[in-house]
Amino acid sequence: MVVVDLDDWPGSGLSDEELDVAYNVRRKAGPELFERHMARYRAESEAAVDGLPGHPGIVYDEPSGERLDVWGVGDDGLRPVFVFLHGGYWMALSRAESSFMARALYEQGIATVVPDYTLAPKATLEEIVRQVRASIAWVHRHGREHGLDPGRIVVGGSSAGGHLTGMTMVGGWQEELGLPADVVKAAMPFSGLFDIRPITRVYVNEYVKLDVRRAAALSPALLPRERRCPAVVAVAEHDGTGFVEQSRRFAPLWGAGEAMVVPDRDHFDVVLDLGDPASAPFEALLGLVRSL
Repeated sequence: MVVVDLDDWPGSGLSDEELDVAYNVRRKAGPELFERHMARYRAESEAAVDGLPGHPGIVYDEPSGERLDVWGVGDDGLRPVFVFLHGGYWMALSRAESSFMARALYEQGIATVVPDYTLAPKATLEEIVRQVRASIAWVHRHGREHGLDPGRIVVGGSSAGGHLTGMTMVGGWQEELGLPADVVKAAMPFSGLFDIRPITRVYVNEYVKLDVRRAAALSPALLPRERRCPAVVAVAEHDGTGFVEQSRRFAPLWGAGEAMVVPDRDHFDVVLDLGDPASAPFEALLGLVRSL
């Protein structure tokens, strides 16, 4: 971990109100638009998996009992797999709202895996990260039994799921789980949080209860990256300023060039483009998978 001063982080000089404006995207959207987005997540997810071949509700982590859904397997051999990690600031949403890309990917020969994880404050952020990494281990160990290619795992996620995606991209955790260092072959975080020290001063910390030292230890931007997997770091044009800045800083760390700024999208609808084969984010994800 490369940290010179734990208290000197991007935005540390802002007031609490300014930080809230930068990171409180629910406030930015307003309650009516936020609820519309959440309803759309669920409706599009239900439509995407209706009649789709798969294996829902598999326990992937015995200690927590958390489950995942496998969607879009085929009879054409093992398929590359996109593991999608949902957002919700680590304290909301579930796999039920998070499979909206499954049908579009299925039609391109790609399977989708969507894990749940125990939400804060019931689980610490360290435990949430452990569970997410356990879901990757499950795909690697048991994927073949369910039509998944353990050698072609791509991880993505939105918002808090973008942070969790980053925590699967970094090094230092794979060996303990008996996984190859390159188990995650490519990644696509959306509107992620990669240096989470700002969270210690916004409302979310009432649930995740971080101090600056723990936040630094859980920040992908500050963790080892000896091996850099191919990555596309996406963010919405109309996202919170904190998310835009974090994505712009994180992308070059992974040799990904500039962040993909998706026009005419906000924090909540940008990731829904993964369900639209005509969208630039879908094409970018397809490019990552097909490069493996």
